[in-house]
Amino acid sequence: MRNSILFVFLGMCCLTQIQAQTASRDSTFHPYHVNYWVTGPLLAVGVTANYLGIPAIMEKKAISQLEIEALDPDIINGFDRWALHQDPALIDDYLAYSNYVLTPTVLLPVALLLDGQIRKDWCDILFMYMETMSITSNIYEWTPIGPSFLNRYRPVTYYDELDYDARRSGNNRNSFYSGHVASAAASTFFIAKVYSDYHPSLGNDKYYLYAAALVPPILLGYFRLLSLRHFPSDILMGIGIGALCGILVPELHRISQENISLGLFTSPEATGFAIQWKP
Repeated sequence: MRNSILFVFLGMCCLTQIQAQTASRDSTFHPYHVNYWVTGPLLAVGVTANYLGIPAIMEKKAISQLEIEALDPDIINGFDRWALHQDPALIDDYLAYSNYVLTPTVLLPVALLLDGQIRKDWCDILFMYMETMSITSNIYEWTPIGPSFLNRYRPVTYYDELDYDARRSGNNRNSFYSGHVASAAASTFFIAKVYSDYHPSLGNDKYYLYAAALVPPILLGYFRLLSLRHFPSDILMGIGIGALCGILVPELHRISQENISLGLFTSPEATGFAIQWKP
C-alpha cells in the first residue's frame, strides 16, 4: 500500500510537468529515454497488480497449534539457524527500527534532484524510479520465488518463549523472501546507477557508490532478522533482487529507438530478418 501511494503521488507530479519539460530540454547530456505514454500505462497496470497482490500475501490462513508444535528447528540449515538464537523480548523494538530505516531509504532517490544535470530530467528519473519499485513489488507478489507461491515460516514461529497469538498469524508464512529489503536495495542501487550514468567520468570510482548502496538494505535486513521476521537467506535474496531491479531498469532506458535498426538481409548462405543494436 505504501508503494502504491508513492506511485500515485509521484505520477501526478510528473504528468503535470511532462509538456513543460519536453519543451525546455536543451542539447545537454541525457542518458535515458523514457516514453511517458508507454511507461505511464505500464505503471498503472503495475500499481493495480501491486494493490491486488497484497491481500493474497497478508491474508494467508492462520498457523495452527499443530503446525507450530510440528516445527523442527534442526531442519533449518546452519547458515539460517542464527535467526533462531535471538532475544524475542526485543522484537518490537527492532521492528520499529526497521521501519525507521525503510521509509527514508525508499524516499532517498529524491536526493538525486540536488544534482543540476539530473534535475533537468527529473520527470524521467521519477518515472523510472516508480517503474523500478513497481517491478520490484510485483516480482515479490506474483512470481514463483515470492510468498504468493512459497510458504516459509518466519523465525518468530519457532520461539517457544512467545505465546501462540504472537506466532499464529498467517503473515508468518511469508519469510521468503524479504520484500522490505528488496525495496530498500532497489532504491539505493537505483541511486548509484543513475548517478554513475550521469557522471561517466567517475570511472571505477562508481563502485564505491555501489558499495555504499549496500549499507541501508543490510542495516534494514539486520533489524528484520533481529525482529524475527526473516532468516539470513531471505535477506540476501531480497538484496539481490532489489539490486538487479535498481540497476537493470535504468539500463534498459538507455536503449533508444535510434540505437536499434531492423531489416532484411540476404547472402549466398542465407536470407533472413536482422535486428541490430548499437550501444
